[in-house]
Amino acid sequence: MRGWCAQRHIAPAAGIRALPVKTATIPASAETRRLLAVRADERIGYRHVALACGDTVLSVAHNWYVPGRLTAQMNRTLETTRTPFGKAVADTHFTRQRLAAIRGRGPGCPAGTVLTHRAVLHRASDGLPISLVVECYTRANLMAGAR
Repeated sequence: MRGWCAQRHIAPAAGIRALPVKTATIPASAETRRLLAVRADERIGYRHVALACGDTVLSVAHNWYVPGRLTAQMNRTLETTRTPFGKAVADTHFTRQRLAAIRGRGPGCPAGTVLTHRAVLHRASDGLPISLVVECYTRANLMAGAR
């Protein structure tokens, strides 16, 4: 991803970082639990981050995930680092099932969102869902390369 940021003149040689957004945890709804195929007593983690290249925020993401379906190392990485979710769980070889793509600001997205995606990530080994993500893409994605 370092090359992606540099090629678009967003930030020289900067990788994409997940910067924690300081808000209250949004509990998993009944629909989220259904999409993640978890029991009522099964723990669901929540991560709210801004994905940035250097100082430029590319997107804001809400991510509900099932810690019990990830390795201990993946959970540690998600809880203690600025590693983007997809990179942290890459060894699951997940597939992405897009549920919605909305032009503009979707539910849970901040003002200035130009595109909203909602998707479930499934573990390749057995197809079990590991995450529900809502991604709110900023105008910076449209300006990339135009500088």
